[in-house]
Amino acid sequence: MKRLTFMEDTIARRLIITVTLAAVVTLALLELFFVFGGTWAKPDIQETGVVSQVGSVIRIVSSAPAADREGLAQAASTDDVHFAWYAAHTPLAQTLENGQYRSDEISQSWRFLKPYLRHRPNRLIVFRENNPVSQATGLPYDKSRFHDAYFAGIRLDDGSWLLCVALTRFWGLYAFQRFTLQLLFLAVWVVTVSMIASRQLSRPIEHLSGGVRSLGLQPRSARLDEDGPREIRLVAETINGMQAQIQQFIEYRTTMLAAISHDLRTPLTRIRLRGEFIDCPEQQKHLFRDVDEMQTMIDGALSFFRNDASREESIMFDLPGLLQTIANDYCDQGFSVEYYGPAKAGYVGQLYAMKRVFSNLVENAIKYATPPTLTLETQQDGSYMIYIRDNGPGIPEASLSEVFEPYFRLDKSRNRQTGGVGLGLTSAQTIVRSNGGEITMANRSEGGLEVLIYLPKIC
Repeated sequence: MKRLTFMEDTIARRLIITVTLAAVVTLALLELFFVFGGTWAKPDIQETGVVSQVGSVIRIVSSAPAADREGLAQAASTDDVHFAWYAAHTPLAQTLENGQYRSDEISQSWRFLKPYLRHRPNRLIVFRENNPVSQATGLPYDKSRFHDAYFAGIRLDDGSWLLCVALTRFWGLYAFQRFTLQLLFLAVWVVTVSMIASRQLSRPIEHLSGGVRSLGLQPRSARLDEDGPREIRLVAETINGMQAQIQQFIEYRTTMLAAISHDLRTPLTRIRLRGEFIDCPEQQKHLFRDVDEMQTMIDGALSFFRNDASREESIMFDLPGLLQTIANDYCDQGFSVEYYGPAKAGYVGQLYAMKRVFSNLVENAIKYATPPTLTLETQQDGSYMIYIRDNGPGIPEASLSEVFEPYFRLDKSRNRQTGGVGLGLTSAQTIVRSNGGEITMANRSEGGLEVLIYLPKIC
């Protein structure tokens, strides 16, 4: 039975799940915020209705006769807000009148009361328990029970005072503060959800990209893992199919060229045998030289077409140890090849193929220039730079871009009598690139040639 489309792992399904989880988590966080957010989670002071309540009491008390004001203030008191009226020249009225108030305690709440009063009171003060006025005797609240009271004193037209005492803070941040906080939380949450969602969507693509990148560093049988969302699996399947077709084409081409090169040995052998019957020694010598040269070309072509480097497994080996071994081998033959670099450094690659690369480059330097120096530098990202420097004549600048082409040879700066068919550098480039690296050549300003091999870190 075919599975439902939604039950299949797809990018759309991951996106839907991520957005749904984000919404659920958002609601859960909001609920937790209202439960444990304290002052931040409480409604704005305007939303609590306390400001309109205070405005209404001020209007009623100020318009009532003086004899009724104290009773009206007491009647307006609630469990959260207590009111009290003090006639002019009474001790508490004088305490409120002569109290020492900071600038921020004077008239800071007029903007809240303005919609509920016809005109601005003669004096409006707002303070907390840290003001000495709050310690006056006779204020309408229990100091032993409420330690975070808020006070608002309004002087009426006749010089009397109306005092409002909010026993506890039951309102939250002001509107602007609340908007700023909400905007900050929203920005943080949007960034967080975006990062999670993008990570869920980009991780399979990054995994696919890494797999494609490693195809050139693995044996021919390497395949991409066909897992992850359906779209990524389809791409991996397509790449695997294309990889198989390419490898099959390469196999056919290699087999054909190797067979042609191998079959040429038979007529060459017959030519050599028939050359034995040539009476002229000079002509016989020239013929045998041509046969040997063709045999050398065939052997080189066979070695190149076999492409042994791509068949070798990648292993962990000591790169400095390999370079030191090559340098010591040539030193034992009487050539002063020196190594500079770290004593130990692990690298994952094709050991014997890389050994052929370094040996070929050192041998070229010895043949055509001077014994080179081998320098290994470790980069911060874990990659390696290997420099092979000699003090020879170098290579003409016009030929630097052509030295890696198959069968290319230099006529002036290289001696044709030393042998070779022009496949050594091509093979070296193929091997280095199969390990994910790159090889370049450049003439040194102080004279000589510098070969740079870059080998990336392979996880």
